[in-house]
Amino acid sequence: MSGLEPFGARLRRAMDERGPLCVGIDPHASLLAEWGLNDDVAGLERFSRTVVEAVADRVAVLKPQSAFFERFGSRGVAVLERTVQEAREAGALVVMDAKRGDIGSTMAAYAESFLHKDAPLFSDALTVSPYLGYGSLSPAVALARESGTGLFVLALTSNPEGGEVQHAVRADGRTVGATMLGHLALENAGEEPLGSFGAVVGATLGDLSSYDLDMGGPILAPGIGAQGATAADLPAVFGSAVRNVVPNVSRSVLRHGPDAVALRDAAERFAEEIRAAVTSA
Repeated sequence: MSGLEPFGARLRRAMDERGPLCVGIDPHASLLAEWGLNDDVAGLERFSRTVVEAVADRVAVLKPQSAFFERFGSRGVAVLERTVQEAREAGALVVMDAKRGDIGSTMAAYAESFLHKDAPLFSDALTVSPYLGYGSLSPAVALARESGTGLFVLALTSNPEGGEVQHAVRADGRTVGATMLGHLALENAGEEPLGSFGAVVGATLGDLSSYDLDMGGPILAPGIGAQGATAADLPAVFGSAVRNVVPNVSRSVLRHGPDAVALRDAAERFAEEIRAAVTSA
């Protein structure tokens, strides 16, 4: 469809060249206020454009949180469209953090909104929720394969409430989270140098040695910085899969705005700390 190289291969190259870091674009009201911006569409656009101009030419991944744009209605979504386009033009891969999940034609429509090459919000990857059953994601998996994009599937999230579902034990003795990782391993089988179907796994979860995180795809890992995890924690949490981890940092970078130089310096500092932790593991 798009002629794109598979997402996993593009992500592996971006991580190796720019460092394994994902910077979130999370323009919630408190951050807009910290930047001295109004909580309106003009403030949203100024915030997003500043982040893109500061770091999109040097970080591997940018991850806009769709909800913070959607709350402004169609004008906010228009800002999101421009943010995605400008970030990709500057060389960053864009992971749309929309956590979509549904069944049948509705899931297909969600996938087309973000993964079809002609969509205004076309992104390199999309976060999705598998908790209507992993098979419900089939339309998104199929479109991602066709378009050269990727998915990040919620597997072991860092929010406390997630455990009641993700750590629940199935009749076969595996937890639900482990089952999701198993599905991803099948999706990525034989893909080199990295599969395009990743998991979301919190960096704050501590010892995950009971889970097989080596599922051949990337791991999007929130929790570095403001949530308490550090780059140095990554090898202990992710073990042999640490080289495929893309830590997400949002507030700990964004709080340095609106100074573009300070934003850039913070992102580069985190990228270097993460690279050092990963390569020394």
